[in-house]
Amino acid sequence: MESPLLHAVLHHPWEQLRWQLFVIAGTLILALLAGVWLERPSRQADGWRGAIRAALGRGVGLPAVAVLLLQLVRHGSPVLLKAPLLKLTLPVLAVWLLVRVASRVAYRMFPGNEAMRLLARGMNWLAWIGLLLYLTGALPEIIEALDAFSVHIGSQRLTGWTMLRGAVSITITLVLALWLSSRLEGRLLASPLEINLRLVLSRLIRAGIFLVALLVALQMVGIDLTVLGVFGGALGVGLGLGLQRIAANYVSGFVILLERSLRVGDNVRLDTFQGKILDIKTRYTLVRSSGGTESIVPNEMLISNRIENLSYTDPNVWLSTTVSVGYGSDLDAVLTQIRDTVLTVPRVLHEPAPSAVLSNFGADGLEITIGYWIADPENGTLNIRGAINLAVWHALKAANVEIPFPQRVLHWGPEQGPNGAGAKGGQPLPETLIPGGAEISHTEGT
Repeated sequence: MESPLLHAVLHHPWEQLRWQLFVIAGTLILALLAGVWLERPSRQADGWRGAIRAALGRGVGLPAVAVLLLQLVRHGSPVLLKAPLLKLTLPVLAVWLLVRVASRVAYRMFPGNEAMRLLARGMNWLAWIGLLLYLTGALPEIIEALDAFSVHIGSQRLTGWTMLRGAVSITITLVLALWLSSRLEGRLLASPLEINLRLVLSRLIRAGIFLVALLVALQMVGIDLTVLGVFGGALGVGLGLGLQRIAANYVSGFVILLERSLRVGDNVRLDTFQGKILDIKTRYTLVRSSGGTESIVPNEMLISNRIENLSYTDPNVWLSTTVSVGYGSDLDAVLTQIRDTVLTVPRVLHEPAPSAVLSNFGADGLEITIGYWIADPENGTLNIRGAINLAVWHALKAANVEIPFPQRVLHWGPEQGPNGAGAKGGQPLPETLIPGGAEISHTEGT
Protein backbone atom coordinates (compact mmCIF):
# COMPACT_ATOMS: atom_id res chain seq x y z
CA MET A 1 0.00 0.00 0.00
CA GLU A 2 1.39 3.40 -0.93
CA SER A 3 0.10 6.90 -1.54
CA PRO A 4 -0.20 8.30 -5.09
CA LEU A 5 2.64 10.72 -4.35
CA LEU A 6 4.98 7.94 -3.19
CA HIS A 7 3.88 5.80 -6.15
CA ALA A 8 4.77 8.64 -8.55
CA VAL A 9 8.23 8.98 -6.98
CA LEU A 10 8.97 5.24 -7.06
CA HIS A 11 7.92 4.88 -10.69
CA HIS A 12 9.53 8.09 -11.90
CA PRO A 13 12.55 7.81 -14.24
CA TRP A 14 15.85 7.92 -12.40
CA GLU A 15 17.28 10.56 -14.73
CA GLN A 16 14.54 12.99 -13.69
CA LEU A 17 14.85 12.09 -10.00
CA ARG A 18 18.58 12.80 -10.09
CA TRP A 19 18.27 16.52 -10.77
CA GLN A 20 15.45 16.73 -8.21
CA LEU A 21 17.83 15.29 -5.64
CA PHE A 22 20.38 17.94 -6.61
CA VAL A 23 17.75 20.67 -6.07
CA ILE A 24 16.85 19.25 -2.66
CA ALA A 25 20.53 18.95 -1.65
CA GLY A 26 21.24 22.53 -2.74
CA THR A 27 18.20 23.75 -0.84
CA LEU A 28 19.33 21.97 2.33
CA ILE A 29 22.88 23.34 2.04
CA LEU A 30 21.60 26.90 1.65
CA ALA A 31 19.18 26.33 4.54
CA LEU A 32 22.04 25.02 6.69
CA LEU A 33 24.13 28.12 6.00
CA ALA A 34 21.16 30.36 6.76
CA GLY A 35 20.41 28.38 9.93
CA VAL A 36 24.00 28.84 11.13
CA TRP A 37 23.64 32.57 10.58
CA LEU A 38 20.19 32.79 12.22
CA GLU A 39 20.74 30.63 15.30
CA ARG A 40 22.52 32.38 18.18
CA PRO A 41 24.13 29.17 19.55
CA SER A 42 25.56 28.54 16.09
CA ARG A 43 27.10 32.01 15.90
CA GLN A 44 28.60 31.62 19.37
CA ALA A 45 30.03 28.14 18.72
CA ASP A 46 33.78 27.56 18.37
CA GLY A 47 34.67 26.69 14.78
CA TRP A 48 32.51 25.78 11.82
CA ARG A 49 31.97 22.22 13.04
CA GLY A 50 30.49 23.43 16.31
CA ALA A 51 28.28 25.90 14.40
CA ILE A 52 26.95 23.14 12.13
CA ARG A 53 26.29 20.85 15.10
CA ALA A 54 24.38 23.66 16.83
CA ALA A 55 22.32 24.32 13.69
CA LEU A 56 21.56 20.62 13.26
CA GLY A 57 20.68 20.29 16.96
CA ARG A 58 17.43 21.79 18.18
CA GLY A 59 17.45 24.94 16.07
CA VAL A 60 14.44 25.90 13.98
CA GLY A 61 16.36 28.02 11.47
CA LEU A 62 17.42 25.09 9.24
CA PRO A 63 13.97 23.49 8.71
CA ALA A 64 12.21 26.87 8.50
CA VAL A 65 14.54 28.17 5.79
CA ALA A 66 14.44 24.80 4.01
CA VAL A 67 10.62 24.87 3.80
CA LEU A 68 10.63 28.46 2.56
CA LEU A 69 13.35 27.90 -0.03
CA LEU A 70 11.77 24.70 -1.34
CA GLN A 71 8.44 26.45 -1.79
CA LEU A 72 10.12 29.30 -3.66
CA VAL A 73 12.04 26.86 -5.87
CA ARG A 74 8.91 24.83 -6.70
CA HIS A 75 6.98 27.93 -7.73
CA GLY A 76 9.88 29.17 -9.85
CA SER A 77 9.05 26.82 -12.72
CA PRO A 78 6.00 24.76 -13.81
CA VAL A 79 8.28 21.72 -14.21
CA LEU A 80 9.54 22.00 -10.64
CA LEU A 81 6.01 22.57 -9.39
CA LYS A 82 4.98 19.14 -10.74
CA ALA A 83 8.17 17.33 -9.65
CA PRO A 84 6.99 14.43 -7.41
CA LEU A 85 10.15 14.21 -5.28
CA LEU A 86 9.91 17.89 -4.39
CA LYS A 87 6.25 17.39 -3.47
CA LEU A 88 7.25 14.45 -1.27
CA THR A 89 10.05 16.39 0.43
CA LEU A 90 7.86 19.34 1.36
CA PRO A 91 5.66 17.55 4.00
CA VAL A 92 8.78 15.89 5.45
CA LEU A 93 10.39 19.31 5.98
CA ALA A 94 7.11 20.69 7.35
CA VAL A 95 6.88 17.92 9.97
CA TRP A 96 10.56 18.45 10.79
CA LEU A 97 9.88 22.16 11.38
CA LEU A 98 6.82 21.40 13.51
CA VAL A 99 8.77 18.93 15.66
CA ARG A 100 11.62 21.43 16.15
CA VAL A 101 9.23 24.24 17.15
CA ALA A 102 7.37 22.00 19.64
CA SER A 103 10.64 20.84 21.20
CA ARG A 104 12.02 24.37 21.42
CA VAL A 105 8.84 25.64 23.12
CA ALA A 106 8.77 22.72 25.58
CA TYR A 107 12.41 23.16 26.58
CA ARG A 108 12.21 26.94 26.81
CA MET A 109 8.91 27.17 28.71
CA PHE A 110 9.44 24.21 31.06
CA PRO A 111 13.20 23.81 31.64
CA GLY A 112 14.03 20.68 33.59
CA ASN A 113 10.44 19.38 33.49
CA GLU A 114 10.69 15.71 32.55
CA ALA A 115 6.92 15.38 32.01
CA MET A 116 6.94 18.11 29.36
CA ARG A 117 9.94 16.52 27.67
CA LEU A 118 8.10 13.20 27.48
CA LEU A 119 5.02 14.98 26.13
CA ALA A 120 7.13 16.73 23.48
CA ARG A 121 8.72 13.43 22.47
CA GLY A 122 5.29 11.83 22.24
CA MET A 123 4.06 14.65 20.00
CA ASN A 124 7.15 14.24 17.82
CA TRP A 125 6.54 10.52 17.41
CA LEU A 126 2.88 11.12 16.57
CA ALA A 127 3.88 13.65 13.91
CA TRP A 128 6.35 11.26 12.24
CA ILE A 129 3.90 8.35 12.49
CA GLY A 130 1.23 10.52 10.85
CA LEU A 131 3.65 11.37 8.04
CA LEU A 132 4.50 7.68 7.60
CA LEU A 133 0.81 6.78 7.40
CA TYR A 134 0.32 9.52 4.83
CA LEU A 135 3.19 8.30 2.65
CA THR A 136 2.15 4.65 2.83
CA GLY A 137 -1.45 5.44 1.90
CA ALA A 138 -2.94 4.07 5.13
CA LEU A 139 -4.03 7.49 6.33
CA PRO A 140 -7.12 7.76 4.05
CA GLU A 141 -8.50 4.48 5.38
CA ILE A 142 -7.95 5.61 8.97
CA ILE A 143 -9.65 8.92 8.20
CA GLU A 144 -12.58 7.08 6.63
CA ALA A 145 -12.95 4.89 9.72
CA LEU A 146 -12.84 7.93 12.02
CA ASP A 147 -15.42 9.71 9.85
CA ALA A 148 -17.81 6.82 10.40
CA PHE A 149 -17.94 7.70 14.10
CA SER A 150 -19.85 10.94 14.74
CA VAL A 151 -21.72 12.81 17.45
CA HIS A 152 -24.25 15.63 17.17
CA ILE A 153 -24.10 18.80 19.26
CA GLY A 154 -27.19 20.75 18.32
CA SER A 155 -27.14 21.08 14.56
CA GLN A 156 -23.39 20.49 14.38
CA ARG A 157 -22.11 17.03 13.41
CA LEU A 158 -18.70 16.17 14.81
CA THR A 159 -16.86 13.14 13.49
CA GLY A 160 -13.93 11.32 15.06
CA TRP A 161 -11.60 12.70 12.41
CA THR A 162 -12.87 16.24 13.03
CA MET A 163 -12.28 15.91 16.77
CA LEU A 164 -8.81 14.43 16.22
CA ARG A 165 -7.93 17.20 13.81
CA GLY A 166 -9.30 19.73 16.27
CA ALA A 167 -7.24 18.31 19.13
CA VAL A 168 -4.06 18.42 17.04
CA SER A 169 -4.81 21.92 15.73
CA ILE A 170 -5.65 23.23 19.20
CA THR A 171 -2.47 21.69 20.63
CA ILE A 172 -0.31 23.23 17.89
CA THR A 173 -1.92 26.66 18.11
CA LEU A 174 -1.81 26.69 21.92
CA VAL A 175 1.87 25.69 21.91
CA LEU A 176 2.61 28.50 19.47
CA ALA A 177 0.48 30.88 21.54
CA LEU A 178 2.34 29.84 24.68
CA TRP A 179 5.68 30.51 23.00
CA LEU A 180 4.53 33.85 21.58
CA SER A 181 3.01 35.02 24.87
CA SER A 182 6.16 34.09 26.80
CA ARG A 183 8.33 36.08 24.39
CA LEU A 184 6.02 39.09 24.59
CA GLU A 185 5.81 38.85 28.39
CA GLY A 186 9.59 38.71 28.64
CA ARG A 187 9.92 41.86 26.55
CA LEU A 188 7.11 43.58 28.47
CA LEU A 189 8.44 42.72 31.94
CA ALA A 190 11.84 44.12 30.92
CA SER A 191 10.27 47.44 29.92
CA PRO A 192 10.48 50.55 32.18
CA LEU A 193 6.72 50.54 32.85
CA GLU A 194 5.38 50.38 36.42
CA ILE A 195 5.44 46.79 37.73
CA ASN A 196 1.67 46.45 38.26
CA LEU A 197 0.94 47.81 34.78
CA ARG A 198 3.42 45.35 33.29
CA LEU A 199 1.73 42.47 35.10
CA VAL A 200 -1.76 43.54 33.98
CA LEU A 201 -0.69 43.89 30.35
CA SER A 202 1.12 40.55 30.40
CA ARG A 203 -1.95 38.77 31.84
CA LEU A 204 -4.27 40.40 29.28
CA ILE A 205 -1.91 39.65 26.39
CA ARG A 206 -1.63 35.99 27.39
CA ALA A 207 -5.43 35.63 27.76
CA GLY A 208 -6.03 37.37 24.42
CA ILE A 209 -3.47 35.26 22.55
CA PHE A 210 -4.90 32.04 23.96
CA LEU A 211 -8.45 33.07 23.07
CA VAL A 212 -7.49 33.96 19.49
CA ALA A 213 -5.51 30.71 19.16
CA LEU A 214 -8.49 28.66 20.33
CA LEU A 215 -10.89 30.38 17.95
CA VAL A 216 -8.48 29.98 15.04
CA ALA A 217 -8.01 26.29 15.81
CA LEU A 218 -11.78 25.70 15.90
CA GLN A 219 -12.22 27.53 12.60
CA MET A 220 -9.41 25.48 11.04
CA VAL A 221 -11.25 22.22 11.70
CA GLY A 222 -14.58 23.62 10.51
CA ILE A 223 -16.37 23.74 13.86
CA ASP A 224 -19.14 26.32 14.00
CA LEU A 225 -18.42 28.76 16.79
CA THR A 226 -22.09 28.83 17.75
CA VAL A 227 -21.59 25.47 19.46
CA LEU A 228 -19.58 27.38 22.05
CA GLY A 229 -22.85 28.85 23.25
CA VAL A 230 -23.61 25.56 25.01
CA PHE A 231 -20.24 25.66 26.72
CA GLY A 232 -20.70 29.32 27.60
CA GLY A 233 -24.08 28.58 29.19
CA ALA A 234 -22.62 25.72 31.21
CA LEU A 235 -19.73 27.93 32.29
CA GLY A 236 -22.15 30.65 33.39
CA VAL A 237 -24.14 28.16 35.48
CA GLY A 238 -20.92 26.84 37.00
CA LEU A 239 -19.79 30.34 37.91
CA GLY A 240 -23.14 31.04 39.48
CA LEU A 241 -23.21 27.84 41.55
CA GLY A 242 -19.77 26.67 42.53
CA LEU A 243 -17.07 28.75 40.87
CA GLN A 244 -17.95 32.18 42.23
CA ARG A 245 -15.04 32.09 44.67
CA ILE A 246 -12.58 31.31 41.87
CA ALA A 247 -14.08 34.05 39.70
CA ALA A 248 -13.90 36.46 42.64
CA ASN A 249 -10.21 35.67 43.09
CA TYR A 250 -9.51 36.36 39.41
CA VAL A 251 -11.42 39.65 39.46
CA SER A 252 -9.72 40.62 42.73
CA GLY A 253 -6.33 39.97 41.16
CA PHE A 254 -7.00 42.46 38.37
CA VAL A 255 -8.42 44.97 40.87
CA ILE A 256 -5.26 44.76 43.00
CA LEU A 257 -3.04 45.21 39.95
CA LEU A 258 -5.03 48.11 38.54
CA GLU A 259 -5.53 50.11 41.73
CA ARG A 260 -1.92 49.42 42.82
CA SER A 261 -2.76 49.06 46.50
CA LEU A 262 -0.32 46.15 46.62
CA ARG A 263 2.76 45.84 44.44
CA VAL A 264 5.46 43.30 43.88
CA GLY A 265 8.20 44.00 46.42
CA ASP A 266 5.93 45.47 49.11
CA ASN A 267 6.30 44.26 52.70
CA VAL A 268 2.89 43.32 54.10
CA ARG A 269 1.46 41.82 57.27
CA LEU A 270 -1.49 39.41 56.98
CA ASP A 271 -2.82 38.63 60.46
CA THR A 272 0.31 37.14 62.09
CA PHE A 273 2.21 36.50 58.83
CA GLN A 274 4.62 39.15 57.56
CA GLY A 275 6.65 39.01 54.37
CA LYS A 276 7.48 40.41 50.96
CA ILE A 277 5.21 40.07 47.92
CA LEU A 278 7.05 38.04 45.29
CA ASP A 279 4.35 37.84 42.61
CA ILE A 280 0.71 38.75 42.06
CA LYS A 281 -1.03 36.07 40.00
CA THR A 282 -4.53 36.34 38.59
CA ARG A 283 -5.87 33.99 41.31
CA TYR A 284 -3.46 34.33 44.24
CA THR A 285 -0.58 36.38 45.62
CA LEU A 286 2.72 34.84 46.71
CA VAL A 287 4.19 36.27 49.95
CA ARG A 288 7.58 35.16 51.32
CA SER A 289 8.57 35.77 54.94
CA SER A 290 12.09 36.64 56.08
CA GLY A 291 12.39 33.08 57.40
CA GLY A 292 11.90 31.59 53.93
CA THR A 293 8.27 30.49 54.40
CA GLU A 294 6.04 31.20 51.39
CA SER A 295 2.33 31.88 51.79
CA ILE A 296 -0.18 31.57 48.93
CA VAL A 297 -2.92 34.10 49.66
CA PRO A 298 -6.14 34.14 47.57
CA ASN A 299 -6.67 37.56 46.04
CA GLU A 300 -10.19 37.81 47.43
CA MET A 301 -8.73 37.81 50.96
CA LEU A 302 -6.51 40.77 50.09
CA ILE A 303 -9.56 42.71 48.94
CA SER A 304 -11.99 41.89 51.75
CA ASN A 305 -9.64 41.79 54.78
CA ARG A 306 -7.46 44.37 56.47
CA ILE A 307 -3.88 44.20 55.17
CA GLU A 308 -0.95 46.18 56.60
CA ASN A 309 1.28 47.41 53.80
CA LEU A 310 4.53 48.31 55.53
CA SER A 311 6.02 49.90 52.41
CA TYR A 312 3.03 51.46 50.63
CA THR A 313 4.34 55.03 50.65
CA ASP A 314 7.69 54.47 52.39
CA PRO A 315 9.79 51.29 52.22
CA ASN A 316 11.50 52.09 55.55
CA VAL A 317 10.43 50.09 58.62
CA TRP A 318 10.74 51.12 62.28
CA LEU A 319 11.92 48.53 64.81
CA SER A 320 12.69 48.70 68.52
CA THR A 321 14.43 46.89 71.37
CA THR A 322 14.63 47.50 75.15
CA VAL A 323 17.50 47.60 77.66
CA SER A 324 17.59 48.37 81.41
CA VAL A 325 20.24 50.33 83.34
CA GLY A 326 20.71 50.92 87.04
CA TYR A 327 19.04 53.81 88.86
CA GLY A 328 22.43 55.23 89.70
CA SER A 329 23.49 55.65 86.05
CA ASP A 330 24.11 59.00 84.36
CA LEU A 331 21.03 58.77 82.16
CA ASP A 332 21.85 61.63 79.76
CA ALA A 333 25.29 60.18 78.98
CA VAL A 334 23.88 56.66 78.62
CA LEU A 335 21.18 57.76 76.14
CA THR A 336 23.74 59.60 74.02
CA GLN A 337 26.10 56.62 74.08
CA ILE A 338 23.32 54.22 73.03
CA ARG A 339 22.29 56.41 70.09
CA ASP A 340 25.89 56.68 68.88
CA THR A 341 26.37 52.93 69.23
CA VAL A 342 23.24 52.09 67.23
CA LEU A 343 24.43 54.32 64.38
CA THR A 344 27.52 52.14 63.97
CA VAL A 345 25.46 49.00 63.22
CA PRO A 346 25.12 48.24 59.47
CA ARG A 347 21.64 48.49 57.89
CA VAL A 348 20.52 51.12 60.45
CA LEU A 349 19.49 54.31 58.67
CA HIS A 350 21.09 57.60 59.71
CA GLU A 351 18.04 59.49 58.46
CA PRO A 352 15.66 59.17 60.24
CA ALA A 353 18.16 58.87 63.08
CA PRO A 354 17.78 56.23 65.80
CA SER A 355 16.34 57.24 69.17
CA ALA A 356 16.84 56.17 72.78
CA VAL A 357 14.26 57.29 75.35
CA LEU A 358 13.42 56.50 78.95
CA SER A 359 10.24 54.48 78.55
CA ASN A 360 9.58 53.06 82.01
CA PHE A 361 10.69 53.07 85.66
CA GLY A 362 11.07 49.35 86.21
CA ALA A 363 11.25 47.44 89.47
CA ASP A 364 14.89 46.57 88.89
CA GLY A 365 16.13 49.48 86.76
CA LEU A 366 15.41 52.22 84.24
CA GLU A 367 13.99 50.80 80.98
CA ILE A 368 15.26 52.45 77.80
CA THR A 369 13.53 51.82 74.45
CA ILE A 370 15.81 51.99 71.40
CA GLY A 371 14.05 52.81 68.12
CA TYR A 372 15.69 52.63 64.70
CA TRP A 373 14.80 52.49 60.98
CA ILE A 374 15.87 49.99 58.32
CA ALA A 375 15.21 50.01 54.57
CA ASP A 376 15.46 46.28 53.87
CA PRO A 377 13.13 44.30 56.18
CA GLU A 378 13.07 41.50 53.60
CA ASN A 379 16.64 40.66 54.73
CA GLY A 380 15.38 39.83 58.22
CA THR A 381 14.61 41.75 61.41
CA LEU A 382 15.84 39.32 64.08
CA ASN A 383 19.44 39.54 62.86
CA ILE A 384 19.53 43.35 62.98
CA ARG A 385 17.90 43.38 66.44
CA GLY A 386 20.48 40.88 67.68
CA ALA A 387 23.35 42.98 66.25
CA ILE A 388 22.05 46.11 68.00
CA ASN A 389 21.59 44.29 71.32
CA LEU A 390 25.14 42.97 71.13
CA ALA A 391 26.60 46.38 70.25
CA VAL A 392 24.72 48.07 73.11
CA TRP A 393 25.84 45.35 75.53
CA HIS A 394 29.51 45.87 74.64
CA ALA A 395 29.19 49.67 74.84
CA LEU A 396 27.53 49.64 78.29
CA LYS A 397 29.99 47.07 79.59
CA ALA A 398 32.95 49.16 78.37
CA ALA A 399 31.49 52.27 80.10
CA ASN A 400 30.93 50.34 83.37
CA VAL A 401 27.19 51.00 83.22
CA GLU A 402 25.23 48.65 85.46
CA ILE A 403 22.69 46.42 83.72
CA PRO A 404 20.46 45.32 86.65
CA PHE A 405 18.82 41.95 87.07
CA PRO A 406 16.29 40.69 89.69
CA GLN A 407 17.68 39.83 93.16
CA ARG A 408 15.82 37.96 95.90
CA VAL A 409 16.66 37.08 99.59
CA LEU A 410 15.56 33.63 100.76
CA HIS A 411 15.40 32.78 104.55
CA TRP A 412 16.01 29.08 105.01
CA GLY A 413 15.27 27.34 108.38
CA PRO A 414 13.42 24.32 109.74
CA GLU A 415 11.12 26.37 111.94
CA GLN A 416 10.30 30.03 112.24
CA GLY A 417 9.31 31.70 115.50
CA PRO A 418 7.18 34.73 115.88
CA ASN A 419 10.18 36.99 115.38
CA GLY A 420 11.61 35.01 112.48
CA ALA A 421 14.21 33.18 114.66
CA GLY A 422 14.65 29.45 114.95
CA ALA A 423 12.94 27.27 117.55
CA LYS A 424 15.94 27.61 119.89
CA GLY A 425 16.43 31.26 119.06
CA GLY A 426 19.59 30.44 117.18
CA GLN A 427 21.46 33.13 115.32
CA PRO A 428 21.24 33.11 111.48
CA LEU A 429 24.31 31.86 109.66
CA PRO A 430 26.22 34.20 107.29
CA GLU A 431 24.33 35.01 104.09
CA THR A 432 25.46 33.13 100.98
CA LEU A 433 25.36 34.63 97.46
CA ILE A 434 24.36 32.17 94.75
CA PRO A 435 24.55 32.60 90.93
CA GLY A 436 21.86 34.88 89.61
CA GLY A 437 22.12 37.38 92.44
CA ALA A 438 19.85 35.62 94.97
CA GLU A 439 20.92 35.61 98.62
CA ILE A 440 20.29 32.65 100.96
CA SER A 441 20.11 33.29 104.69
CA HIS A 442 20.71 30.10 106.73
CA THR A 443 18.98 29.84 110.14
CA GLU A 444 20.30 27.44 112.78
CA GLY A 445 17.81 24.63 113.42
CA THR A 446 17.28 22.12 116.19
